Amino acid sequence: MKIVLLGPPGAGKGTQAEIICKNFSIPHISTGDMLREAIAKETALGKQAKEIMDAGNLVPDEVIINLVKERIKQEDCKNGYLFDGFPRTIPQADALDNQEIFLDVVLELTLEDELIINRMSGRRIHQSSGRSYHIEFNPPKNEEIDDETGETLIQRDDDKPDTVKNRLEVYWEQTNPLIVYYRSKSIQTDLKYIEIDGSKTMENVSLEIKKALEE
Repeated sequence: MKIVLLGPPGAGKGTQAEIICKNFSIPHISTGDMLREAIAKETALGKQAKEIMDAGNLVPDEVIINLVKERIKQEDCKNGYLFDGFPRTIPQADALDNQEIFLDVVLELTLEDELIINRMSGRRIHQSSGRSYHIEFNPPKNEEIDDETGETLIQRDDDKPDTVKNRLEVYWEQTNPLIVYYRSKSIQTDLKYIEIDGSKTMENVSLEIKKALEE
């Protein structure tokens, strides 16, 4: 099964991607991870990407697509794969088709922006260990204090409400055209487009995803 996972930051994509990949024995393919690996291994594409990034430029679609093509040839992709963070744009989606990389499912986790801001702005981190809490869903025993060390917890800049709002604006600006594109494609082709309500508990969301993918 070849899946693209869409959803705004804070919708729980990382957690659900892990569960989907385990349930269906497919690898989780992140373009960010692929870029870092290619650069670390100093492959031809990795060197090309590093030069572009070092110059302060965005890695072009052509390089990303070539990385994807290399990755999906590997043995662990024989039963399919899950793309996370790719494609981000309609040209990238078209490039997949042009390379005859056809998808089975586009899975969108949906969640109101207000809920996302609440989820993310409530996160607290213990800086040295990386332990995470949430003031509403998983609070520390003592407010703003790490359970194990007694040290003060921090709120990352990325989790501050204004930053989250900005990230959501960027996400919707980038992704709305892609959502329209894939919904239209699902009407015209065999592509399956699935929407899942991401506001439910992690367990319920993963059960709904599993059921929808098995239908």
